[in-house]
Amino acid sequence: MDLKGNNDLLVLTQPAVIRGIHEAYLEAGADLVETSTFNSTSVSMADYRMESLVPELNRAAAVLAREACDTFEARDGRPRYVVGVLGPTNRTASLSPDVNDPGFRAVTFEQLVEAYATATRGLIEGGADLLMVETIFDTLNAKAALFAIDEVAEATGVRLPVMISGTITDRSGRTLSGQTVEAFWYSVMHARPLSVGLNCASGWS
Repeated sequence: MDLKGNNDLLVLTQPAVIRGIHEAYLEAGADLVETSTFNSTSVSMADYRMESLVPELNRAAAVLAREACDTFEARDGRPRYVVGVLGPTNRTASLSPDVNDPGFRAVTFEQLVEAYATATRGLIEGGADLLMVETIFDTLNAKAALFAIDEVAEATGVRLPVMISGTITDRSGRTLSGQTVEAFWYSVMHARPLSVGLNCASGWS
């Protein structure tokens, strides 16, 4: 089984390594650290037949980041915050992966909502202070994540601040699903995010 490129499993197999990375950022002055959960959704982990590990991966990742933040906060009293990461998954809800079948979708909105809800619950249980929907190349995926976050908040009574980060795929200045940055903002502003930004964007100087 090829696990190359999926570092999320290190929160279970090499937790000291992940905690050490968090501590290095905190030592350098960071106030926020992200959980190592970019691929920790059932949609992404299905490639490795490890969907059952998703709750544990998210919970463990948040615990590691929480422990590191609490250790540094205890030293000087300055709050440090855990950002629970919800990655984009390896599927797109808006586009077909088959050029011969433009109507085909490799994942449904409902499947994405379920995947994001499971991950969100794990992050909350582990002690995340905020949630970040990140590296969004398809706004419909982001909407599924935001919908899931709302569902979990209503079910648990725990509503965390949300950050959103999109990605621009080429010099056109658009997401993979075709939106400009302005259109992306208008599509997610209903969630009243703490912040909206871009990461991993290419073609911008």
